[in-house]
Amino acid sequence: MALKVKAQEKLQKIGTYAGTYRYIMMPELYTALTQDKVIKEAALRSGVSKGVMQACWDAAGEVIKAWATEGHSVALPGLGTMRFGLRAKSVEKVEDVKAGLITSRRIIFTPSVDLKDELAATAVQISCYDRDGKEVKRVTSTDSGDIENPEDDGPTGGLTPNPGD
Repeated sequence: MALKVKAQEKLQKIGTYAGTYRYIMMPELYTALTQDKVIKEAALRSGVSKGVMQACWDAAGEVIKAWATEGHSVALPGLGTMRFGLRAKSVEKVEDVKAGLITSRRIIFTPSVDLKDELAATAVQISCYDRDGKEVKRVTSTDSGDIENPEDDGPTGGLTPNPGD
């Protein structure tokens, strides 16, 4: 299995490269899997009936929601932990502290070490598209986890070319 990434040539409107075209990489998103499909697959892999898996799924979801909204960081099996967080404006005086300072409520996910290691070891496939949407190059590599210099202006622009390119 490999992560699919697309590098799209886009006009930069702000920052150091404003006014120039640069290849911007982003994950290619797959279709969202329905809850029913996930439950069916989990039931198949675990050997329990789909009905039992549905009941477990629903119960786990309610427990996670209840504990997370009470302020706990909750373990998600094989994935990591999740908790709720918020962003708020700061004030100088305690008299000014109020709920209206909260600007957003967020869900914070912290992946497990195993999940991070698996992601680092997953191969990457990059499809490059020019500004007109035409595919101009494909790059397939194994991601070593090394962080490349984003300012590298070498012949491949920091990408590992296909053998024979």
